[in-house]
Amino acid sequence: MTSSVGEPPPPRRAATEAELQALVAAAGTGAREPAGWTGRLLFGVAIAWSLFQIWYASPLPFTLGVLILNDTEARSIHLAFAVFLAFTAYPAWRRSPRDRVPWADWALAAAGAFCAGYLFLFYRQLAERPGLPNTPDYVAAVGGLLILLEATRRSLGPPLVIVALVFLTYSYAGPYMPEVIGHKGASITKVINHQWLTTEGVFGVSLGVSTSFVFLFVLFGSLLEKAGAGNYMMQVSVALLGHLRGGPAKVAVVSSALNGLISGSSISNVVSGGIFTIPMMKRTGLSGVKAGAIETASSVNGQIMPPVMGAAAFLMTEFVGIPYTQVVKHAILPAVVSYIALFYIVHLEALKIGSEPLVPDRARPIRERLLAGAVGLGGTLAASAFIYFGIVGVQAAFGGHAGRIVAAAGGLAYLGLLAYAARFPDLELDDPSAPLIRLPDTWPTVRTGLHYLLPLVVLIWCLMIEQLSPGLSAFWATAAVLGILLTQRPLLALLRGDRALGVATWLGLVETADALALGARNMISVGVATATAGIVVGTVTLTGMSLIMTDFVELISGGNVFVMLVMTAGTCLVLGMGIPTTANYILIATLMAPVIVELGAQGGLVIPLIAVHLFVFYFGIMADVTPPVGLASYAAAAISGEDPIKTGLQGSVYSLRTALLPFLFIFNPQLLFIGVHHWVEAVLVIGAATLGMLLFAAGTMNYFLTRSRLWESAVLLLVTFALLRPDFWMNQVYPQYRDEPAGRIVEIAGALPDIGRLNLVVQGENLEGNTVTKTVSVRLGSPGEGRRRMADAGLRIIEGPTEVTVATVALGSAARRSGLEAGWQVLAVKVPADRPSPHLVYLPSLALLGVVVLTQRARLGRRQDRGRGAQLS
Repeated sequence: MTSSVGEPPPPRRAATEAELQALVAAAGTGAREPAGWTGRLLFGVAIAWSLFQIWYASPLPFTLGVLILNDTEARSIHLAFAVFLAFTAYPAWRRSPRDRVPWADWALAAAGAFCAGYLFLFYRQLAERPGLPNTPDYVAAVGGLLILLEATRRSLGPPLVIVALVFLTYSYAGPYMPEVIGHKGASITKVINHQWLTTEGVFGVSLGVSTSFVFLFVLFGSLLEKAGAGNYMMQVSVALLGHLRGGPAKVAVVSSALNGLISGSSISNVVSGGIFTIPMMKRTGLSGVKAGAIETASSVNGQIMPPVMGAAAFLMTEFVGIPYTQVVKHAILPAVVSYIALFYIVHLEALKIGSEPLVPDRARPIRERLLAGAVGLGGTLAASAFIYFGIVGVQAAFGGHAGRIVAAAGGLAYLGLLAYAARFPDLELDDPSAPLIRLPDTWPTVRTGLHYLLPLVVLIWCLMIEQLSPGLSAFWATAAVLGILLTQRPLLALLRGDRALGVATWLGLVETADALALGARNMISVGVATATAGIVVGTVTLTGMSLIMTDFVELISGGNVFVMLVMTAGTCLVLGMGIPTTANYILIATLMAPVIVELGAQGGLVIPLIAVHLFVFYFGIMADVTPPVGLASYAAAAISGEDPIKTGLQGSVYSLRTALLPFLFIFNPQLLFIGVHHWVEAVLVIGAATLGMLLFAAGTMNYFLTRSRLWESAVLLLVTFALLRPDFWMNQVYPQYRDEPAGRIVEIAGALPDIGRLNLVVQGENLEGNTVTKTVSVRLGSPGEGRRRMADAGLRIIEGPTEVTVATVALGSAARRSGLEAGWQVLAVKVPADRPSPHLVYLPSLALLGVVVLTQRARLGRRQDRGRGAQLS
């Protein structure tokens, strides 16, 4: 029976857990789940892929001298696994069978695996005839490209396939293109050879990062989730924050940030956390649309939260040429202040609707709560200090034996924490669909899973303190969580006197195998996407497209950097509708990042390369929120039972702060801790960034201490801009740099601080014969003599009587990435001008903020007086 005209449509049904898991599978792991021997075979292949990646990342091949693979061979095997599983796990069409694998898919899977593994199988023969492929080589290359594109269509949809085909066509059809984007072209045989039989195309940097780093981090997250760490983080978030106003929504924000430490997937983050938090938020008075939007915005931001940050963060280390620790350093402040601002948005929404906190298990006086908080914070700091100084002390005392001693101490710590947790029952939160929820005490919740923090400690220590490679760091962290997954069930059973020790041991083995298979299936789309994105990278290196793009974008934007950034952001959002974050980042970073830096330099603006790459990364993840496609919004709407478009639009409003930050740190790199040389300055930058994002949230929500008037919101946004870009106002009065003679370049380079930037005005001819003048910024390393520091950065100069000329620029060096070319003349060296600190702009900004505070407090007081008068009357 249909409803009559004018009746509201029936409410949407919230998806069941099985439907949500199917949604995640369709987007990430493949919707096909065959039974019988086929299912067991695919399960075994997925486990084999995970074990191969663990072996490749480990030091064992070099220790044992067995199965030592070079980068090309490992990439070939990696892609062979990905393509094979893509055809067996992803159905060809919507109506294709889900419970079996058709014979045609078996044939394509086998052929695709052979073509992808061709570089491994015939590596020696290909190395003996470089650049001279024979007929079998061409057959394997053509077949591999076609099968790869079909695997991409199945696992990711048609958009990335269309992009790859456009770039392949462009490689061949350059002479027939309009002059502004034309090039001399390449033969079909040259294109095929370049794209498949070298490491410039499909088997290039992007697939290399997927092979070396990304797989292990995705596997690490899958293992930790299967061990129970995701549920533990959710429980801790509820216990810590549920007593606050709007507590469930704040739980969503914090738990998504914590899950972002171990997961790079927006959709799985939404489903794993949202299935609990969205119903809780609805029970506290938030609409289903806003509840889903908060979960979406929180989960998407998990991709920008160090130390994992999804796959794109590891690609940055290759594209920008800086250690991963530097990527984390630059990314940490924007990520944290973005989450703080979202936390504040949630608080303002709770104030608007008068949301009440959830009821704790037992009422505690405020003095007891403050004491418990102080003890918890002090204990955390003490434990962190003990771990840090303990490991440093062991390293100093035992030298080469320190690793084994620290590993043994970690094992004992694991046993101790598990023995402590075994004294208490496992904590289970109540049903989120129940009418009421009561909160557990914080410490009883925290103590049940302290051992889950050990792999995170291992990961962060290896990455940030030992500064091991991301792949090796992920290996040791994965080894730690594998140990937990295999042993925690039998050890808990043993410690609790449970007689079912054999069952617990078997469950541990089953869960480990499931996690290994799940990690591999989560990587299918990433492996295929990075390989296909390599086609775009290969086209750029084959045709010199980066120079063509510079001229084209300059023509379209008129050379205006802000217009270029808007174009780049829009392109990221459009491509992100059908392309995952990693592939989106590779495409746009390859095409646009050098263009923005180059055209900014020609306009006298020094834009750090890492800032441009983070800009692209941020807008790549925004595509998971924005309608009409935003997959994370669809997942949240499936849980809440609301309209996905409305959820996406509301999530986009909540995510405005994430969209604002990239524009700000392009023009104010101090937000990335670039150009911050003293701890006092760092404190000022952190404080201003945090306050600025809070005020931006208040301004866009039209609610501060109370509901804001229009002029008050405008003032809050003005203060936000002043706090986040104080240099803009100072530049109107004082120039930022002064020009020093080029002859002082060695002296100035020697005086720069550690990881300082040498800003040069240079002039020379580009490849088209045009004279170009631009400003470049060369990142120098540790302090020392100026000429040596420049040489370490890849720059050597010739000093004449009246001029300084660039002698050589090393390939792959910081100087090369800055845009310098041999033979160019250094016209001047830019040094910071003697002017008042831009941070003085904070003072009038805070005065303006004080006006809004006083105005709203007065209005709030009058309202309260009227309320008391009404009660008395």
